[in-house]
Amino acid sequence: MSEAVGEGAVLQKVEELLTEAWLSHLTTEQLLVLVASEAKKNWTSRQENNNADWVIAIDRWLAQRPTSSTSIPLIQLSSLPIIGRQSSIKYTARSSISQDMNMATPGSPEWLELVSEEIIDPVQRIIDPHHHLWIRPGNDYVLENLWQDTGSGHNVEKTVFVECHAEYLKEGPDHLKPLGEIRFVVSQAELSALGVGSEIAGIVAHADLTHEALREVLDAHVNLGEGRFRGIRHAAAHAEHPEALLIAGRAPAGLYQREEFRAGVRLLGELDYTYDTWHYHYQNQDFCELARSAPGTTMILDHFGTPLGVGPYADKRAEIFEQWKLDMADIANCDNVVAKIGGLAMPDNGFNWHSRELPPTSDEFVAAQRDYYLHTIDCFGPDRCMFESNFPVDKFSISYHVLFNGFKKIVSDFSASERDAMFYGTAARTYKI
Repeated sequence: MSEAVGEGAVLQKVEELLTEAWLSHLTTEQLLVLVASEAKKNWTSRQENNNADWVIAIDRWLAQRPTSSTSIPLIQLSSLPIIGRQSSIKYTARSSISQDMNMATPGSPEWLELVSEEIIDPVQRIIDPHHHLWIRPGNDYVLENLWQDTGSGHNVEKTVFVECHAEYLKEGPDHLKPLGEIRFVVSQAELSALGVGSEIAGIVAHADLTHEALREVLDAHVNLGEGRFRGIRHAAAHAEHPEALLIAGRAPAGLYQREEFRAGVRLLGELDYTYDTWHYHYQNQDFCELARSAPGTTMILDHFGTPLGVGPYADKRAEIFEQWKLDMADIANCDNVVAKIGGLAMPDNGFNWHSRELPPTSDEFVAAQRDYYLHTIDCFGPDRCMFESNFPVDKFSISYHVLFNGFKKIVSDFSASERDAMFYGTAARTYKI
């Protein structure tokens, strides 16, 4: 007979099960009750003493469950692969069944295939400078999956992998555990160089920039990177309202201001490596100060600084946008900063495409987000902007070929050389690929 499970662990497991159900986009009232009830029945049937704790925990949740018919998150989803913790929770659902038993599940291949478009300018060469790879139960995103997206019609020649806490070492010092990720990605990149699809030409790995052994980690990334290591992403996203976010950044508050962090960023520049970051819109000015403190380091601003549009930010889009425009102009004055333009289709951006019966068309995408792209391009110039997919995270809302059609529509009035810079040249120069 197994050892009794503590109530805390029980509740955590129940929350994980219920969260996975929520991510499948059935209603809270119908699906979550079904999952909890089925789990209760399953565990009760085993007649093991420790299962009594599970049943009590489920009964407690059922008694307190929301009565709304809308899907709402019950807990902070801190275990999603993109923010850096191992988890069995699926980010996108594989099933095509949803709450009415007829609608394709948002984010699933069946749902994304409901909108198909003719490829715009299929000969335009592209480097996708921001995607992830991972192995998760029921939700792998490896080379095969990447090629399905990059090979969906656009001329994606090369890509850059950006760290996502994938395949970390399970043993050894914490500061060396990210070496497992670069080993995994190098194996995928080597396969990509032998195939007919886009090549994973660059790797942005993770290292703790505040750690005293930073140089040791960087040297190890170089040794393991087989010529593909380009830089580090140590994200500073700090969620002020984590309960409202699907992907809640857990960086400590004030990370950009810490002198040991700034010293780590400056070291990257001294060694000719890049620094990528992810943060929220209210951290843009802090990032601007960081950029000024390390002028010798090329910094890449990911995802427009992630303007949020859910929870307490849902009814403040116009207000946030106005301040965001000022922030982008300030950051653009830092010549060492390059902007990745993309990553605005995450659910936390608040456009809610992931909750619709149909995914967005490229025209809908352009209508909703054009102003963010054009303002950033106006501030930075095409030579400091590069289109990014942020797949498979943004795949939860839009398909790859539709997304890049939208990109091409947004910059259709730009010159051929300007378009080439944003789709290829800026990324090639920044990451030396």
